Amino acid sequence: MFNFFSEATFKAFEVWLVANPAWAGFAIFIVSACESLAVVGLFIPGFIAMGIIGGLVSLGMLEPIPTLCWAILGAIVGDGLSYSLGRRFKHHLPYYWPFSRFPKWLARGKEFFIEHGGKSIIVGRFVGPVRPFIPVVAGMMSMDPRQFLLANVFSAIIWAPVYMFPGYLIALFW
Repeated sequence: MFNFFSEATFKAFEVWLVANPAWAGFAIFIVSACESLAVVGLFIPGFIAMGIIGGLVSLGMLEPIPTLCWAILGAIVGDGLSYSLGRRFKHHLPYYWPFSRFPKWLARGKEFFIEHGGKSIIVGRFVGPVRPFIPVVAGMMSMDPRQFLLANVFSAIIWAPVYMFPGYLIALFW
């Protein structure tokens, strides 16, 4: 059985990135976007994947500025798609799987959003259990799109280097 979270999977990802440098930016974008997507983000260990990418930057296998740009862009797009999903299906989303099966996911996201307001987009990007649901909830609660975009871009600019930095340091001092 294939184990997405195994060390071998991440090693294969690393080897692929090094062997396909022309596709590295696109792969970084996809990993970053998926890590930020509603529900999908629960199954992507973003901290580990982005740490590996940071390690590859540290080893000189990836260029730092383009790598950061692709990661930031992916995070913005992932949260943006989640926000759009919540905004478009706000009244129907609780009745669709997996939200119908796990209603606490949206409930926790709503509590977090009500408690922190617009800051929840920024803070939520770093809080694992609610991370993939905050943008959906923001859309469901009709957060102003400009306010969401500003918070989304700001949080992504902070998120990418913060998530890559531990891997960068580990590779640097290993």
